[in-house]
Amino acid sequence: MHTTALLCTAILGTLVFGLGLLISALRFAEQRLAGHADDPGDLLHKVVRAHGNATEYAPFLAVLFLYLGTQAPSGAVLGLIVSATACRLIHALGLIAWPSIAQPNPARFIGAIGTYVCGLGLCLRLVWVF
Repeated sequence: MHTTALLCTAILGTLVFGLGLLISALRFAEQRLAGHADDPGDLLHKVVRAHGNATEYAPFLAVLFLYLGTQAPSGAVLGLIVSATACRLIHALGLIAWPSIAQPNPARFIGAIGTYVCGLGLCLRLVWVF
């Protein structure tokens, strides 16, 4: 198993579980057992959306990372793994750090497009050799 694949998988897991923990802490602080304000600028609303989006992509990316990490990955594959991980972090930052999720911002755009490109590249690697 390649160390980069393991490290990037751990980072994705930390993102998912860290955002989940942050949701729990914010709900505790707001004394809210479930749900969130409908305001797209509300911090809890933004963190819930970031967590939901991370959980949509992180599991399949982790499977790709771990499988390809056992196949003597090329530099291109390792680059895609690192880039996909960075894009997931950038996307989460774009959801949380901007004043509102009602408007697009560069971090969300880069994170989303980068995830699609890297994810598709890794999927193609399952079929074709770079």
